[in-house]
Amino acid sequence: MKRKSINAAKDSTTFWELSKDYINHQLPVIQNASVNTVNSYRTGLNLFIDYLEQQKKVSRDAITFTDFSRGNIKDFMEWMRTEKKYAEKTCNLRLTAIHSLLEYAANENSVDLMSIYMESKFVDGLTLSDSPIEYFEGHQMEALLGAPDTNRKIGRRNQMMLILYYDTGARISELLNSTPEQLHLTEEIPFIEIFGKGRQYRNVPLMDKTIGHLKGYLSEFHGDKPQNTPLFYARTHGTIHNLSSDTVEKMIKDYSKQCEEKGICMPKKPHCHMIRKTRAMDLYKSGMSLAHIQQLLGHKNISTTSGFYAFATLDTLASAMRKANATGASSTQKKWKDEEIKKVIYRL
Repeated sequence: MKRKSINAAKDSTTFWELSKDYINHQLPVIQNASVNTVNSYRTGLNLFIDYLEQQKKVSRDAITFTDFSRGNIKDFMEWMRTEKKYAEKTCNLRLTAIHSLLEYAANENSVDLMSIYMESKFVDGLTLSDSPIEYFEGHQMEALLGAPDTNRKIGRRNQMMLILYYDTGARISELLNSTPEQLHLTEEIPFIEIFGKGRQYRNVPLMDKTIGHLKGYLSEFHGDKPQNTPLFYARTHGTIHNLSSDTVEKMIKDYSKQCEEKGICMPKKPHCHMIRKTRAMDLYKSGMSLAHIQQLLGHKNISTTSGFYAFATLDTLASAMRKANATGASSTQKKWKDEEIKKVIYRL
């Protein structure tokens, strides 16, 4: 039913009601969005609200849809890019959340809010740089995993999170939404059950060293807690809650800076997704097929995996060339006689 408020654009109550309806009902119930999608949109909208309060000095209880002006959204995008150092894709995802909320609000109250929504559409996303995939080299990943201060409880939590993040190649949202009940450490092949995009589950095997770390971590952090407690959590005023992806993003940047200070050259703009890419790249360079990497990453289409990981690094290319050169000419000539190989080679 259309809302009738003639001052919807300037009414703070209308803003908070529509925003909560969008996050808590429209996305999960009407649009059947996954938990990860809802959490991602919630994070993006909360970030913009924080920005309005901290940078634009708008009291949270006074925020209205008029604060979603083209100028404020453009400034927000620039702030994410220059101050927060977010990747272009992250900035664009936050912008998508804003556009989606405004579209929903406009449909609910077209008279007052459609103009705000249409104006926001003139704020374009950032151009994605066409650059090689960024990932941590072996020594960099090793340094990052060793950066947390394990003499402190929070350091032990952070190290376990980085270890599991790398071992599973999960999306950060998947990792942060995981609970101990998704761990199956006593199975013949221990694994973690990951709830991913499209509301799909996938099982990812866990390596022996990771299992050893997990057993110690669970004993310290989850000994007396329900199995549905977030696997990695923070405690505020005695209440346990999930960590945000922004918290992990900052953590990785801080640990990378510590590594730099110790003389280890690290990527210029480290971010969460690089750990997922690093795991996939390490497996790819070790010879794992793209089909298996696709299964690990939870990509629906093999083309998605290929687009990210099916390129040869210098080491991979050199290794392939040496292997090709080591193959005798006679064995190569025999392959030309294989009719199936001819069909593959001689086609458009």
